[in-house]
Amino acid sequence: MADGRDRYDGIVSRLAGIEEELRDLAFERLQEAAADPDGDTVEDLRREEKRLLQARRAVAKAIQALS
Repeated sequence: MADGRDRYDGIVSRLAGIEEELRDLAFERLQEAAADPDGDTVEDLRREEKRLLQARRAVAKAIQALS
């Protein structure tokens, strides 16, 4: 029987990919907001970036718990 860590390696790997994707999306939102700081959507972009960052942190926490 594999130890506990081996059992979760696949999940951790998938979560790491999701974490990276969330990080990239958050960075894109920041870039969009910076490109047009006076635009109508800047506050929406910043709120979305914060939501993405919160989700990324939760995924990172799950990775740590399973590692």
